[in-house]
Amino acid sequence: MNTFLLTWLHRLRRLLLAPRFCLLALAVLAAPVSAQPVAWPQPPEVAARSYLLMDVTANQMLAGKDIDTPVEPASLTKLMTAYVVFDALRAKKIDLKQTLPVSERAWRMPGSRMFIDPKMQVPVEDLLKGMIVQSGNDATVALAEGVGGTVERFVEMMNAQARALGMKATTFKNPEGLTEPGHTTTARDLSILATRLMTDFPQYVGYYAIKKYRYPGTPTANDTNRNLLLFRDPSVDGLKTGHTAAAGYCLIATAKRDYPNVGPRRLLAIVLGAASENDRANEAQKLLNWGYAAFDAVKLFEAGQPVATPPVWKGTEKVVKLGRPQPIVVAVPSGAAAQVKTQVVRPDPLVAPFAQGQQLGVLKLTLADQPLLDVPLVVLEPVEQAGLFGRAWDSLRLWIR
Repeated sequence: MNTFLLTWLHRLRRLLLAPRFCLLALAVLAAPVSAQPVAWPQPPEVAARSYLLMDVTANQMLAGKDIDTPVEPASLTKLMTAYVVFDALRAKKIDLKQTLPVSERAWRMPGSRMFIDPKMQVPVEDLLKGMIVQSGNDATVALAEGVGGTVERFVEMMNAQARALGMKATTFKNPEGLTEPGHTTTARDLSILATRLMTDFPQYVGYYAIKKYRYPGTPTANDTNRNLLLFRDPSVDGLKTGHTAAAGYCLIATAKRDYPNVGPRRLLAIVLGAASENDRANEAQKLLNWGYAAFDAVKLFEAGQPVATPPVWKGTEKVVKLGRPQPIVVAVPSGAAAQVKTQVVRPDPLVAPFAQGQQLGVLKLTLADQPLLDVPLVVLEPVEQAGLFGRAWDSLRLWIR
């Protein structure tokens, strides 16, 4: 009896498997003829040592030059200082209204300053404005000491955060960006930092759009944001400038413009080693304008919309919803939207349980049959493990399958 049952199950298994191979063969035979290749837009000439243009909304790099070449970041370093401070605010280790002392070390810092002195107790929020708008090295050191206890400990926190973000070619030696041996990064790493700063701490991004700031009782000599694009382009709302003799003139500029059927679309331009303050602004503006004109944004799925609902085994639900908490947007050369194709690649079979937010597959995007972008897909709603009977029944079904 057992031998008969085993033979019958094997025959049933072969019968069930046969159509799957037929369908695969039909899919291959029916594959469409390759589309005509799409020319990737050529970026403009940019007068800088290195540069990078990022579509933040689509999480795509649109253009770049020498993006992995080590450079001195100058005051762009303060983006990481801000990230660590914002993280301390999120963890409630400090708060915006809390006042911090001004040490002799902070007071004596050379370079750009907000002109605070040891007689003052300055709120964290004002120190942030002084660091971001005025690029104050004194404010930066005061924040570093307030969060890290010492500047040296804070720099260790900066480097640990850089590793956590995947900034593989970056080493910080100080929190303010003055020239120091080994204090280097790359355009690619700066794009990671700037993108994560805006994504992880949207509540603080508004500080980077402030055009003028002065702490009460201090001189007005250094009260204007050096990001000239804040005064030229109403869509620009950040992010940071930097300059030393070794680094040249640097700028990370970000703009947000509304697009039909997409909504706000954010680009990020990084210009490193320009010849002057005006040049870095002009080159960043050139990149932003080109990016918006040369590429269309295509929204493929809304935030939280399932991209796929594959079947689940041994779970309390029959399917699992895969997608992204954010809209899935892709940037393509203007006029090429119709040639975008999607394919979901995922493990099979999918055996519960699955936690919300767990990555479970990839949405592969192609343009004219050429790879374009891989978007990780996550579980939108959790799927618990089924009871004993449900798991046993699905175990049998899986064995037959």
